[in-house]
Amino acid sequence: MMPTITAFERSPDGGRGLARDTRVRWALEETGRAYEVRLVSFAAMKQPEHLALHPFGQIPTYEEGDVALFETGAIVLHIAERHAGLLPDHPAARSRAITWMFAALNTVEPPILEREQAPYVVGDRPWRAELLPLLDGRVRARLTQLSARLGEAEWLDGAFSAGDLMMVSVLQRLKSSAVLKEFPTLAAYVARGEARPAYARAFAAQWKVNARQPSG
Repeated sequence: MMPTITAFERSPDGGRGLARDTRVRWALEETGRAYEVRLVSFAAMKQPEHLALHPFGQIPTYEEGDVALFETGAIVLHIAERHAGLLPDHPAARSRAITWMFAALNTVEPPILEREQAPYVVGDRPWRAELLPLLDGRVRARLTQLSARLGEAEWLDGAFSAGDLMMVSVLQRLKSSAVLKEFPTLAAYVARGEARPAYARAFAAQWKVNARQPSG
């Protein structure tokens, strides 16, 4: 049965590929799986039908037969475990790739999201000038550690895996800032991920949805 994922009817990022359905699209493209997309509006995301799939009213969701999932980490892992292309065959290497998936979501992404959202949450409060540099420092600390681990390698642990897919997706959130440029090793790593044909197809698919939306 062909899986169906949900995506924003109109993505807040305007189609830059930062919405989390892009990660799932990428995983499906890497494994050669055809899929369908059901677009949902912000209003529909809060309705009982969607909340039955995603209790927190977000996207993406994934449905295939009697399987219904939410959370990109769980969805990508589900795809990777059932279809070749995203996890190594060797058990130890497979476990390491999954570890990098968790590291991307639990260790690297949180400080990036916190820094990204801080200006909107903090507003013009007097302690803004002290907080933002602290958050910048947390992001740089993680990037320093990740860059040291990657070194001159092409991917995090041998061949490209679901761990790289998730890590590149997380680091893409920094492309609009100057921070990623401070780490040329990581900037090149992101560029390698984006150069993969499967990523190009995933990006084009989500961009097509947003490009056809009326402006204003």
